[in-house]
Amino acid sequence: MEKHQKQPKRGFGRNNPGVPVEKAKDFKGTILKLIKYLSKYHIAIIAVIIFAAGSTVFNVIGPKVLGMATTEIFNGVVNKYNGTGGIDLAKIGHILAMLMVLYGISWLLSLLQGIIMTGVAQKTAYGLRKEISEKINRLPINFYDKTTYGNILSIVTNDVDTLGTNLNQTITQLVTSVSTIIGVLIMMLSISPIMTVVVLVLLPISGAVIKLVVSHSQKYFKAQQNYLGEVNGQVEEYFGGHNVVKLFNKEDDVIEEFKKNNDILYASAWKSQFISGIMQPLMGFIGNIGYAAVAVIGAFLSIKKVIEVGDIQSFIQYVRQFTQPINQMAQVSNLLQSMAAAAERVFKFLDETEEDQKAEHHAVITEINDEGKEITRNVTPDDITGQVDFEHIKFGYNSDKIIIKDFSAHVKAGQKIAIVGPTGAGKTTLIKLLMRFYDVNSGSIKLDGHNIKDFDRSELREAFGMVLQDTWLFKGSIMENIRYGRLDATDEEVIEAAKAAHIHYYIKTLPGGYNMELNEEASNISQGQKQLLTIARAILADNKILRLDEATSSVDTRTEVLIQKAMDNLMEGRTSFIIAHRLSTIKNADIILVLKDGDIIEQGNHDELMAQNGFYASLYNSQFDDSETA
Repeated sequence: MEKHQKQPKRGFGRNNPGVPVEKAKDFKGTILKLIKYLSKYHIAIIAVIIFAAGSTVFNVIGPKVLGMATTEIFNGVVNKYNGTGGIDLAKIGHILAMLMVLYGISWLLSLLQGIIMTGVAQKTAYGLRKEISEKINRLPINFYDKTTYGNILSIVTNDVDTLGTNLNQTITQLVTSVSTIIGVLIMMLSISPIMTVVVLVLLPISGAVIKLVVSHSQKYFKAQQNYLGEVNGQVEEYFGGHNVVKLFNKEDDVIEEFKKNNDILYASAWKSQFISGIMQPLMGFIGNIGYAAVAVIGAFLSIKKVIEVGDIQSFIQYVRQFTQPINQMAQVSNLLQSMAAAAERVFKFLDETEEDQKAEHHAVITEINDEGKEITRNVTPDDITGQVDFEHIKFGYNSDKIIIKDFSAHVKAGQKIAIVGPTGAGKTTLIKLLMRFYDVNSGSIKLDGHNIKDFDRSELREAFGMVLQDTWLFKGSIMENIRYGRLDATDEEVIEAAKAAHIHYYIKTLPGGYNMELNEEASNISQGQKQLLTIARAILADNKILRLDEATSSVDTRTEVLIQKAMDNLMEGRTSFIIAHRLSTIKNADIILVLKDGDIIEQGNHDELMAQNGFYASLYNSQFDDSETA
């Protein structure tokens, strides 16, 4: 079985040092694009920065004020012991009241910045999803030929969600961390430069420990991430192909391969988690050394009357506050990298080349108005009759590999045109060119004498109805699914379309009739019934040109007859292009175009082509020979 491609696990180990973080290829360029995109919210972001910095400042002042209360209590106890006074409770009460006001303002500012930043992050995610959904409809079909739907889905969901979540955390945490580091450093220096130097000396030691642990753990985290993807892919593959595994008696081989990968995953995960787990106790040990040093030096300075007793308490609190934002900065770095990687994919998608939606020179017609004057106006879908001319068209999905070399044909309005030929002859490609899913390399395709490039793409496609081999029905009632062909249709018009498609009687036998709900896969009705519903939808849409692509290839003979009758009703009075491998279904076509290697090698009706005894006759006879042999 084909191996599934391993997908990166976004966000894995986000807060664990040593875990490899997905990085953007152009970090600086992506961040500049993101800043430009966020410029519309610049007032809100400035308010977030001010509130976050203000909250931090009031929070940082708190330990200093609390130290004043401690000093007051200590001095009061000493004075009482010496008999020279007592504890001034009123003054302590004022200090504590001031502390509560400081922390209250800090909390209020933090709350405000949190509310504003959440709004900015969610509006950004909302805007990006909206832009992506609109972009999807403007991208050319060849983009989807080279891009998986899963990748697009991942951009809409995972990447936008990662960007929004990390954006919310990054700006706030970055401002808070920087403000805390600067504010705490100033407060520590104001208490004791000597003790501040002791704390700063411990920083390189902490950095060296982190670097040592990261260098040892990162290779194991990478192995863990790789084999986690391997195990996930293997589970998905074997569950998806479980019947094949059992059919070939490969259960033991599957178990053995899974055990092998699972053992490697276990070993790498154990080592990575164990080594990274050493980080916390080591940092705690270094921190405790710092607290001990501060306590000893602080006590000495207090005895010398250089600082107050409460300053020691304040300083120890500042030491705790000083190391916390440094650790947060490492997390912010990871969040920034992850956010930039997600933003890079989103912006790359939004920057994809779009197809032109509007015609440069719109097709026009000249007519006489009620006053007898000659006027010129744009052609609308209602004006189209269905005459199609292919004039020496040449096309290749790649310019160096031409698959349609020189194709010409004239189709009158209302005719049935069957396109037949071996796989890869260019049958479906021809219809895609007619609907401008792709543009021809040279030559032209004309609709009622107008070049199809002179129509807006949306207007051009309004002229087409489609019934394909792969039916598309959505979760909803049968009535809603048929009405999708023309949303303003009445219930009576929907029912008439169902009758013309020979599906009305069957619908009436269903529980709920036209109000019966189809599930997401429409698996609660048969394939033939699905096909008849799509034909009813096409009849209701009443398009001037039809594309019928292998519409009866996956049903039984009896249902095929029913579908054929419905299709005859559908094609009546409309120009119809029929792609079929079952040549028996297109015997009544007005023109049969026989394609081989991108060129028309034969054309005519069934009787004329059979009389020629050429390639078409060979294809037709081989199908009946095969059926008789079978």
